[in-house]
This record gives sequence, structure tokens and C-alpha cells, in this order.
Amino acid sequence: MTDAHSPSSSTSTSSADRAAVEEELRAMIAEAARLDAAVVAGLPADTDLFGPEIGLTSLAGVTLLGTVDARFGVDVAALDLSLDSLQSIATLADFVTAHRSTH
Repeated sequence: MTDAHSPSSSTSTSSADRAAVEEELRAMIAEAARLDAAVVAGLPADTDLFGPEIGLTSLAGVTLLGTVDARFGVDVAALDLSLDSLQSIATLADFVTAHRSTH
């Protein structure tokens, strides 16, 4: 018999939530950077958003932040003044997942 309140079930739920957020973010990143979504989907999670593979410009970054705020209700620029969360796909997904769950 499985306990529905076991830590592993909540961990798998949060892992699934984070994976879903990352998947949506990858599509948003592709659109903002004007890249093929399949290319961005196949990149490692630690790929730098402003690095050569994605090449996000400052204008595209602003567009991405607006899209993230509209979709997830997370104002990254207001919550992360140093914008460390924009380092990579993974850091952005972690940040959005963490702040989305508190809203």
C-alpha cells in the first residue's frame, strides 16, 4: 500500500512541476531568441541564455521577462535584482518554479 503523503510523492510532484515549467520556458526562450524550438529543447539545462548557443540579446531578454511574468506571474526583474536567475535555462526554471509556488 502506498502512502499518498509520503515525501517521495510530493518530490515527484514538484519535479514534474519544475519539468513542465522548464519545458514552457524553453519554448519562450526559443521565441524570444528567434530560434527553432526543437534546437532549444535539445540543449543542456545549464546552457547560458546569453551564450553562443542561445545568444539572447538584452532586448530579447526583456521580451522573455515580460512573457514569463504574463504566463507565470513571476516578475523576475523585481524579485532578482542581480538577474542571476538568467544565467542558464536551469537557473531560470528553478527561479520561476520557486517563486511561482509561493503565489
